[in-house]
Amino acid sequence: MSVNYVALGDSTAVGVGATRGGGYPERLASRLRKDGLSVGLTNLGVSGARIRDVFTGQVKAAVAAHPTLVTLGVGTNDIWRGTAVEDFQEDLERIARRLKQTGSPLVLVNIADLALAPVAKLVPSALYEGRIEPFNAAIAQVARTEGLHLVDLYTASQEMFPRAPRFFSGDGFHPSAEGYEEWADLMLPTVRTLVSR
Repeated sequence: MSVNYVALGDSTAVGVGATRGGGYPERLASRLRKDGLSVGLTNLGVSGARIRDVFTGQVKAAVAAHPTLVTLGVGTNDIWRGTAVEDFQEDLERIARRLKQTGSPLVLVNIADLALAPVAKLVPSALYEGRIEPFNAAIAQVARTEGLHLVDLYTASQEMFPRAPRFFSGDGFHPSAEGYEEWADLMLPTVRTLVSR
């Protein structure tokens, strides 16, 4: 069985912070190949991307690629850079509706608990405090209404970050190679179920 996997998102899709092996999409594809699947990966992630960038710059190419699996992880840059939650939710709904036309399942990852990242000690807490939960509520709402498959990185990160001190790269913000491995492991059960259907 072959899987045409298209990844959308930000620097975590690109793999910024990892010295090898890319971000979580490459690692997810590798795990599916170990399951004996033939997997083609088109990674459209762009470092620094916000939700609007995904909608305007990645979705059209994703649709044109005729995916059988799509993943999307976005929102951290929106939080740091002041996107309104309402605008974020509206763009996410647009992305979901456009991608649903492909017939491919869309796996959505919510936003990790940035308060536990080392970089949180270096920036004003007003940048993220009280902002992550509303964004994740918007993500959960869109997942419910549009029938998307949500992977809860936020809850997992609260257990994962303290347990895996090497989760972060040297910048204290992006995951390390080990961090992306953990991320891919978290997504794998959901993705495995979807591609086996």
